[in-house]
Amino acid sequence: MNRYDVVERLKKDGGLAIVRADCVVNLVRVAEAVRDGGISSVEITMTTPGALDALSAASQRLEGVLLGAGTILDAVTARTAILAGARFLVTPTVERDVIEMGHRYDVPVICGAMTPTEILGAWEAGADLVKVFPADALGPGYLKAIRGPLPQIPLVPTGGVTAETAGQYICAGAELVCAGGWLVDSKTVTEGRYDVLTQRARQLVAAIRKAREERSHA
Repeated sequence: MNRYDVVERLKKDGGLAIVRADCVVNLVRVAEAVRDGGISSVEITMTTPGALDALSAASQRLEGVLLGAGTILDAVTARTAILAGARFLVTPTVERDVIEMGHRYDVPVICGAMTPTEILGAWEAGADLVKVFPADALGPGYLKAIRGPLPQIPLVPTGGVTAETAGQYICAGAELVCAGGWLVDSKTVTEGRYDVLTQRARQLVAAIRKAREERSHA
């Protein structure tokens, strides 16, 4: 897939799982669990120890899962993540050099921003999607307000997203949502309760689907 295909895949999925796993076994098990629940796009954060090794190994073992790398802060890390198998990159802030590096390798970049100026700046710099972060501190109302003057920018709320709030963000105009701590928490992973992750993923998918139907009839 080229970068445009990946973006369309992400949009179609509607939900992106953020995973912090310190070994390939955990990453694979978590990715399989959320995939079974209907979430097939997974971001592994580069702040996790051994993230690159886990990403490289998991990308060769997982079928039907789109793996990306998150918390990318510079072009060097971006290139390393891409070579390790990342199919998309996610930044917490506006990082123009990361966008440039991603596009050089035909890999899309979800660029983090908060204010209207940052969001527009990220879009003008070439971001394929703009991550509105931290979403839980801003709320769905903020997203809807941003969509008013900037309707052309595809927004991805991230931070504190749950099955209860995902639908609100979709109805407010979000292109897709990113779910981290609520969907994949360390305690559940440590206890090996992967069935819980699958159930949460199903709840998230159901909320997204319902909100999209409501939005299409609005």
